[in-house]
Amino acid sequence: MEALAPTTHAEQGPSLRQRLAAKGFDAVTLLVVPAAIFSLLLFVYPFAFGFILSFEPKNGGWLANYQRFFSDSYLYDTIANTLGLSIPVTLVNLLLAVPISFRVRLMRRQRLLTTILVLPITLGTVLVAEGLLNYLGPQGWFNRTLVTFGIIDHPLRLVHNYWGVFASLVITGFPFTFLLTLSYVTGIDPALEQAAATLGASAWQRFLHVYLPLLMPGFAITFCLSFVQAFSVFPSAVLLGEPAGSTRVISIAAYQAAFEEYDYSMASAVAMIMGFVQLGIVVLVLASRGLFYRGPASGAKG
Repeated sequence: MEALAPTTHAEQGPSLRQRLAAKGFDAVTLLVVPAAIFSLLLFVYPFAFGFILSFEPKNGGWLANYQRFFSDSYLYDTIANTLGLSIPVTLVNLLLAVPISFRVRLMRRQRLLTTILVLPITLGTVLVAEGLLNYLGPQGWFNRTLVTFGIIDHPLRLVHNYWGVFASLVITGFPFTFLLTLSYVTGIDPALEQAAATLGASAWQRFLHVYLPLLMPGFAITFCLSFVQAFSVFPSAVLLGEPAGSTRVISIAAYQAAFEEYDYSMASAVAMIMGFVQLGIVVLVLASRGLFYRGPASGAKG
């Protein structure tokens, strides 16, 4: 009987656990299950529910909400207003984050400075808006200082317009962009830059031919994430902008449809349009990053 045991085990073949592990389903893979369920409940289901609801308008055919949106300039202009804010803000944040990240990576007290730079994240959008109203308002410190020194005769209008929202988005969005950019910059091996310097490359040439190709994939990801964050602007556009004018962004249109008109179907349609516009920009940026560099290096960490 003892001699037959190995033969019986061999005839049974690999166990179910071994067969699943061979296909990539092991105990480590099971750790993904909670995250998958979480995403399904909090993202996939609400998205699917909103998508279906957008085709169930109060009046008209199943495309009535979308027809109403794209036939009313007061609604479809919100796309241009939102893009007019989010794209410049994203570019400004990225252009500010790159040189600061290069400087911070060489500093000894990098953690202290990084903590100071990301501090606006902890303040929240509403608190930043309140601070800007007090600082840049007609009776704020900035205008009173300029008037006191005779630089201007009348206070500048810096809030309740485009520039008030713009400043708020830069302040609240910069830490996020900076942290992403810093992670990419510090992930590049300094030996590459040293080798280029040894060959006589100037600082600009090292950035253009060594860093930029390696950072371009990271810049594309950073741009997309920062853009999506800026595109969803709502509190700043209400508190610091003109909710019925130049800063009437698409999220305000969705809010008004849902909580002023109580038309949740229309609000879902606006939200779907908002999502598809973001998706279009993200796909465009990710597809175009290959135009800048093609090679074995695909970027740094982050």
